[in-house]
Amino acid sequence: MGDSQASTAESPDPLDRMVCFALYAAARATNRRYIALLAPWGITYPQYLVLVLLWSHRSLTVKEVAEHLMLDSGTTSPLIRRLETRGFLTRERSTSDERAVIVSLTAAGIALRDELAHIPGCVAEATQLTDANGKAALSILHNVTRTLSSAPALGDDPNERIN
Repeated sequence: MGDSQASTAESPDPLDRMVCFALYAAARATNRRYIALLAPWGITYPQYLVLVLLWSHRSLTVKEVAEHLMLDSGTTSPLIRRLETRGFLTRERSTSDERAVIVSLTAAGIALRDELAHIPGCVAEATQLTDANGKAALSILHNVTRTLSSAPALGDDPNERIN
């Protein structure tokens, strides 16, 4: 379904017919839900994502964190620095490669996992998706991310631009 195809056939609003806007609106709604749920801990959604990665991997390089989050290291480093300031993780230079900085959870960061364990369920419940629809949506969204990330950037070549 392209952006020009109707997702809600009767809607007079052109935004309702754009897949890109539906993705944007859903992402914003999801972020707002996480912001509200994480507020008592003073953690932002991107910081939460760093913690989720580290709960699974225990330690990663800053570069690996950035790759997982699909962010550049200039965006990732401040997230990590703020979490380190809060005592949730540590950063130290790799002994095998001084260019690499390894990020690891502290005991406080590990303990936070139990405190925040309910949050994904709260967000999932708020979507009102069945398990089957949630899995289907996740699969579609992963595919959209994969294909858009690997698609050539049209418009980079002036001969491809539509005037």
